[in-house]
Amino acid sequence: MIEEHSSVLAGVARARSEQQFAEELAELRMADDRQRPPRWDLSPWAVRTYLLGGTLPSGFEVSPKYIGNARLMEIAISTLATDRALLLSGVPGTGKSWVSEHLAAAISGDSSLMVQGTAGTDETAVRYGWNYALLLQSGPSEQALVPSPVMRAMQTGRLARIEELTRMTGEVQDALITILSEKTLPVFELNTEVQAHKGFNVIATANSRDRAVNELSSALTRRFNTVVLPLPDTIEEEVEIVERRVAALGRALELPAEKPALEEIRRVVTIFRELREGVTQDGQTKVKSPTGTLATAEAISVINSGLAMAAYYGDGTVRAADLAAGLTGTVIRDPVQDRVVWLEYLQTVVKERDGWADFYRACNEML
Repeated sequence: MIEEHSSVLAGVARARSEQQFAEELAELRMADDRQRPPRWDLSPWAVRTYLLGGTLPSGFEVSPKYIGNARLMEIAISTLATDRALLLSGVPGTGKSWVSEHLAAAISGDSSLMVQGTAGTDETAVRYGWNYALLLQSGPSEQALVPSPVMRAMQTGRLARIEELTRMTGEVQDALITILSEKTLPVFELNTEVQAHKGFNVIATANSRDRAVNELSSALTRRFNTVVLPLPDTIEEEVEIVERRVAALGRALELPAEKPALEEIRRVVTIFRELREGVTQDGQTKVKSPTGTLATAEAISVINSGLAMAAYYGDGTVRAADLAAGLTGTVIRDPVQDRVVWLEYLQTVVKERDGWADFYRACNEML
């Protein structure tokens, strides 16, 4: 069954979590003998194991999807078992969307019920829309109604995902208040309402740097339990996250390159952490920080870009020259201010660091 499923997905550019990790989810369901909330595919214990990884009684190894504070994941999972919605907040690149997708996959077996929040997202994405051909032909009817992902989640007792909630306008955000508080969605045109089935809940994500764009009203904020996802505490955690994600992306993209050496990953992560924190890892030298976030997700992007460069324009082995372009472009977001910061960091830190001469030369050639 798993082999047939894998062959179907062979041509898919990006498999959803429940597809990519179907074997793990199936093994967890077989091993899971604990109480499950209504309509949950797995118990909270099994969802936690799926997210954080572990060894099942059968000896099957479940890979970790989130590397960090386990308590944060326990709070997130337990929130979804209550009548409170979950808001995952944090700076860009801390894995909010990644955790949201995996939570939906483990709990509902379906992570596709998603609304992508943008400045142009309107209420129909949260509530419902209409098939205008049928609407003009016969007026408002159930046949002409086009349910939103949120409405479908209510009807089936599943989790709905709302990405970048604070990018949506206040009017669209407020459409969620009745849904979250009353667990109903009025359809005024048909003089009826959709009542949520047990198991329904909402996972939203919010970029903390977008707070001034469209802040949540106090009425909506009260209906969410907020979990702030931090950047990795240690360089070891961040290196492990980058290594795992780069390996997975490399397989998905079928890049004909060798797995990047751990030392190259560590160097990129070290640069990102030092520029983020404004000080070198040994605490001896203060450095200026660029305007960008330089989060873990961007480190993954730099390494992945280096893999592609090594595969198609090199010998398949990732080297400093393959990483320099992606690294420079990620650090220099502001062509004036960030360029000064990057040049100073190269001269005062990278140039003087033992074994980093190749990195220094490669990055200088990009400027």
